Amino acid sequence: MVERYAREQMKKLWDLEAKYTAWLDVEKAVVKGWNKLGLIGDEDCEKICKNARFNIDRINEIEAVTKHDLIAFTTSVSESLGEESRFVHYGITSSDCIDTAVALQMRDSLKIIIEDVQALQVAIKKRAFEHKGTLMVGRSHGIHGEPITFGLVLAIWYDEIGRHLKALKETLKVISVGAISGAMGNMAHTPMELEELVCEELGLTPAPISNQVIQRDRYARLMSDLALLASSCEKIAVAIRHFQRTEVYEAEEYFSPGQKGSSAMPHKRNPVLSENITGLCRVIRGFVIPAMENVALWHERDISHSSVERFILPDVFITSDFMLDRLKGLVENLVIYPENMMKNLSLTGGLVFSQRVLLELPKKGLSREESYKIVQRNAMKVWQDLQQGKSALNAKGESLYLQYLLGDEALREIIDEQTIRECFDYAYYTKNVDRIFARVFGVS
Repeated sequence: MVERYAREQMKKLWDLEAKYTAWLDVEKAVVKGWNKLGLIGDEDCEKICKNARFNIDRINEIEAVTKHDLIAFTTSVSESLGEESRFVHYGITSSDCIDTAVALQMRDSLKIIIEDVQALQVAIKKRAFEHKGTLMVGRSHGIHGEPITFGLVLAIWYDEIGRHLKALKETLKVISVGAISGAMGNMAHTPMELEELVCEELGLTPAPISNQVIQRDRYARLMSDLALLASSCEKIAVAIRHFQRTEVYEAEEYFSPGQKGSSAMPHKRNPVLSENITGLCRVIRGFVIPAMENVALWHERDISHSSVERFILPDVFITSDFMLDRLKGLVENLVIYPENMMKNLSLTGGLVFSQRVLLELPKKGLSREESYKIVQRNAMKVWQDLQQGKSALNAKGESLYLQYLLGDEALREIIDEQTIRECFDYAYYTKNVDRIFARVFGVS
């Protein structure tokens, strides 16, 4: 229920009621500012702030004639007032009201996104400590490399999401700006003090300078930050999809009682949530180019940005909020299979220890090139055996690679059996996990 409320809260920030409420908040703040500067008397100020209302149906009716939404709005508001209505929208232009109001919507929306990201980090951190020592194989190019832990995988996710959190907090300041600078931004009809009073009332910072609009590089930065966040979220989703592949099966999405995976194949348990997240992240990234193209407006402004922003602003926030909430739930409920991780770690018959062996030989005086030849030639024998279906372990539980190394006379002349066997110790690969965790999380 909490998650559902959070998504409804985001949607409500971008419906028509919220848009016009933000516009009215700005208009009232302007009236209060003029009152403090002595233009509007206390009585008129009080009447406007107390009685000003709008009616969406009436706005739509007026806009059908005026073809101008802000004028339709101010007309509707004026109809709720008496003679004091002459001071509504006094001295300001449409963008003063709209851009400052949108700043309020973006600010409040981004605060929700930041809370979402923090909640995602909490979920990842909990699972990271849960699996700090859970051994698995690390992969590069999709091929087995060396032993790692699943906790390290999760710590990478946590650290990366943390960078986005920091960026979003900085961007919150960048977008939380208002402008009450008049038709061309010259403040000829709106003194600088008015802008400062309005922004103070609304909890915004005055833009140092504006023309007829707040500059759209601010919006583009917001979109870029959300797109980068989405890319990292997709990275997590893609990793989970890989872990759930039948051939890997190291982790999978929680499959609830009664859930169905396929209309044709009853056995299927598909990674539908992570696939959904992948798709949503693609959509979020798609908003970046329109936002960047909105930066270049004609002279002091044109209206080409307006139609774009009516789509991308609500959609990017609503989609990001939903995606982050879904990813958090996916991480919280992710089912981990440590036994399968160990099984996969042993699939290559001990080849994951090859670098450890390689690094021992130069200590004995061999060149790196000669050391590499010795280690690789034994590794290639293991690959050949595996291709022919030979078991990765013998009856004693010894890996193929260990057997070949122990049987290599040239190698045995350089290092003894005990040294070779010590190279096959998993603890060697986890010895610094606590210190890595201390770096990432501040505690081990």
